[in-house]
Amino acid sequence: MSKKSNLKITVLFVLSVSLIVAAMTTYLLTLYYRHVCFHILGGFCESMIEENPDSRQAVLELLKTHDFHMTGENILSNKYDNHVLANVGYDPSNLGITGTTAIWIAVLVFFAGGILFLFSFWYWHRKSDARIQALTGYLEKINTGVQGVVFESSDDEFSKLQDEIYKTVTELYQTREEALTARNNFAENLSNIAHQLKTPITSISLTVQMAKEHLGNARTAEIKRQINRLIHLEEALLLLSRIDAGTLVFDRKPTDVFTILSLASDNLYELFMQNGVLIDVPEMDEMNINVDLNWTMEAVMNLMKNCMEATGTGAGVHCSYEKNPLYVQIRIWDEGEGFTKEDLPHLFERFYRGEKTKNTGIGIGLSLSKAIIEMQNGIIRAFNLPNGGACFEIRFYTS
Repeated sequence: MSKKSNLKITVLFVLSVSLIVAAMTTYLLTLYYRHVCFHILGGFCESMIEENPDSRQAVLELLKTHDFHMTGENILSNKYDNHVLANVGYDPSNLGITGTTAIWIAVLVFFAGGILFLFSFWYWHRKSDARIQALTGYLEKINTGVQGVVFESSDDEFSKLQDEIYKTVTELYQTREEALTARNNFAENLSNIAHQLKTPITSISLTVQMAKEHLGNARTAEIKRQINRLIHLEEALLLLSRIDAGTLVFDRKPTDVFTILSLASDNLYELFMQNGVLIDVPEMDEMNINVDLNWTMEAVMNLMKNCMEATGTGAGVHCSYEKNPLYVQIRIWDEGEGFTKEDLPHLFERFYRGEKTKNTGIGIGLSLSKAIIEMQNGIIRAFNLPNGGACFEIRFYTS
């Protein structure tokens, strides 16, 4: 609201309060003067009776049968010709006599003041509500990603709030731009590092093939293993750069959970057999989730491999899944010792490897799984089962 609107509201409030006070004052004065009139007339009659005791009955009869009130109409028109008090030199100003017209005027003025007061309050509330709605609408547009939204500023009690909102939004825009720039730079650096690794890896591979006869099979196998690890690192860095830059595209379609789990276990079948670990994927009722089959299968494979590495020979990795109106839940757990308390808070951090880890991985498998799942409207958590064993729980929400 502007200063002009504030002035209008102030004037309306003052006028309404003044009318109400004037009406109440008029009413109270009317009551007061009626009492004064009553006492004056009573004293007059008492004096008459004292002077002439025989007139007591006549005076009482007159008081019962005559109206001694001067009406408002007579007062305003000064019709006192046949009035006994007027004939002897008295008028309403001497006796304090007043009519009912003043009471009605007081009532009307009171109601007028009340209506004006309610109107002033309604007008002020409407203006305040309009300003609040404008500020709320501005924030809603900002939250939906609309940039450059402005509206006319006003000089009122909301001006300071509006200025602070503008300052906060501007700072958030700047922070967001800086964060996006930093993320893009980080993703670009990862991509550059990954591409730079390709050349030495290729050269090393060719050199190993040429020097295979001189190095021997054992050394050649070790070098190949390290080369494969570098290749995996290079692929992981490229994938991380795509995730950070937001360029990883998902072809999301309704996909049965059993299909995802069975394909993931099939791809890991030889690895599980080599480690003597069994995997159990029960076939249940069809449960579809809206995900990218290949990327989701990649995330599930990372979880299955983590469980396999944490369990012993002859043990098993188990899967289960269920559905409710809100989400589809998938669980993958092992029969090992479970996660340590130190590892649990850091499992999904990039490049984190626990002190007791048995594999030679680079520590980004769980981080990639988490990113893939969360980018498809899902969440993942890890915990230990009451009877032992580590468990990964995934939830894909339906909306």
